[in-house]
Amino acid sequence: MTLKICVAQLNYCVGDMPGNAHKIIAAARTAYEGGGRLVLTPELAICGYAAEDLFLRTSFIQACDDAVNLVARELAGLKGLTVVVGTPTHGDNGLGLRTRSVEVQQRHNAAKVLRGGRVIETYAKRELPNYQVFDERRYFTPGQGTCVFEAGEGDDAVSIGLLICEDAWFEEPARLAKDSGAEMLVVINASPFHVGKGIEREAMMSARAQTTGLPLIYAHMVGGQDEIVFEGRSFAIQADGALAGRAESFRENAFEVQAIRSQNAIELIANITPERSREADLWDALVLGVRDYLGKNGFPGALLGLSGGIDSALVLAVAVDALGADKVRTVMMPSPYTADISWIDARDMAARMKVRYDEISIVPEFEAFKASLADEFKGLKEDTTEENIQARIRGVFLMALSNKFGSIVLTTGNKSEMATGYCTLYGDMAGGFAVIKDLLKTTVFNLARWRNENDPYGTGSQPIPERIITRPPSAELRPDQTDQDSLPPYEVLDAILEHYMENDQSIESLVAAGFDPVVVERVTRLIKINEYKRRQAPVGIRVTHRSFGKDWRYPITSKFRA
Repeated sequence: MTLKICVAQLNYCVGDMPGNAHKIIAAARTAYEGGGRLVLTPELAICGYAAEDLFLRTSFIQACDDAVNLVARELAGLKGLTVVVGTPTHGDNGLGLRTRSVEVQQRHNAAKVLRGGRVIETYAKRELPNYQVFDERRYFTPGQGTCVFEAGEGDDAVSIGLLICEDAWFEEPARLAKDSGAEMLVVINASPFHVGKGIEREAMMSARAQTTGLPLIYAHMVGGQDEIVFEGRSFAIQADGALAGRAESFRENAFEVQAIRSQNAIELIANITPERSREADLWDALVLGVRDYLGKNGFPGALLGLSGGIDSALVLAVAVDALGADKVRTVMMPSPYTADISWIDARDMAARMKVRYDEISIVPEFEAFKASLADEFKGLKEDTTEENIQARIRGVFLMALSNKFGSIVLTTGNKSEMATGYCTLYGDMAGGFAVIKDLLKTTVFNLARWRNENDPYGTGSQPIPERIITRPPSAELRPDQTDQDSLPPYEVLDAILEHYMENDQSIESLVAAGFDPVVVERVTRLIKINEYKRRQAPVGIRVTHRSFGKDWRYPITSKFRA
């Protein structure tokens, strides 16, 4: 007995139900021609993940139903083909919730099993995550049943137990599927990327396979959706927990798995894509996040301020890998304090990346602002006010170019700066998409070195001049300025941020671990008082398990300081 299974690891777009449906149809037809008889799509593939409050609109759910029916009709003539489609659906039990004036239908995060032009089974997700970036209890009602269906025909038939994402992280749904006759588990998923998440998933699914004694296929999506990225990396696990196959990461893929029955046991056979480095995953996540944010929202290109510093250099390299040099424009905007080496390095990098490069001095505008404010500021020394004016002039220039030519401004601030407020509202924070807002500064340096040693998209090796990497970071908004004038050394700062912000460790535990109490107090205070800035920052790519955005929900107004 051999059942050929195909995971449609595709890049689905939120709200494009007809487009997603046609992707599924094309993938299913191709799989069928190659002998595939079971096609798996990811969680909520028909509408994309996550559709957020679109789920609350009845017309949205109806459009999803229409798209599923389209898939069923178009594939009706493919004898023996079974297709699992992730989709939201209204609950079968009708009106379940009531507000003061509106009756609200229950909704489920569901999957429909299609065969012969009709829906033969519907399964509703039982375990609804409500942590990190997930808000599923806001939108969905938990399912209660199990779903076991037969795929294949005759001697090739296999009883399949269907689970949806979070279900497989708990023992009961898988156990119930086995008790209902499942010989193999399939898990359809929309699990956002963060560094290390792929290894976590494989370990958890290995444990689930061993607990049930059933082989398992994990079907995942790929693509960027606002701040989150899905990396694909679908995989298959043997009944004993061993890895049987792994699809590519960050690429669309028709991941094929053969289920072979021998002596009443099912063995899975598939190709195994090798494990990747942390930096390779990070790079591809950033590239895919930029490409899909611009592509799915229809921006013709990207624009960024190129300062000669490490952050803008890294963002430029990501943007060119994501979009191509012809769709990226850079602008150097020197101030009275810009060092000659910043000009030289910015020009050098733009030339290496083959992008358009322009220089627009902000000196006349800066002098004009100071003249206009001279009476107001009479007798007062220059301070961060004048520094911020320079940053805001640059923001105005970039946004003007964006308005005129349509390209989106990519901001260049990193997580260390966002955490401590070392950034200027309406200045360097002005823009449409924050590419590296979830990268600590130490990670920025590491990733820059990695990119100089690797050319994954064929846009050129050694794109970042070495001096940009080795030179002390500076905003260059006053004479002889360096970041470390205002912040602790980045190795110390980032370690505190990782412990306190990302892992929720207490101030006391940081001090006990050997961090200077004065530095810990200073850094944690900066995190708290700069929440108002982060609320006004552009959306950016999430690559850690806790980013500023949906993962971080702290009040702006608060007297709590622990």
